[in-house]
Amino acid sequence: MSEIMWEEPFCGEGNSCFRLGTDDDGNAYIAIAGDEEAYLTDSREALRRMILDIKAGKADHLL
Repeated sequence: MSEIMWEEPFCGEGNSCFRLGTDDDGNAYIAIAGDEEAYLTDSREALRRMILDIKAGKADHLL
């Protein structure tokens, strides 16, 4: 397994902070900031689509 390269934490309103990461194998990761060992993984495209949908207001309740 490749090493995960985590970005800086993103914090929405309140305490909803999470981090995004990628690896050299083309996988994307999302985890609650401070608990990067318990993450979800999918393809970069799936994570990109989710983030674009959130930013478009289609799933803002997730933040």
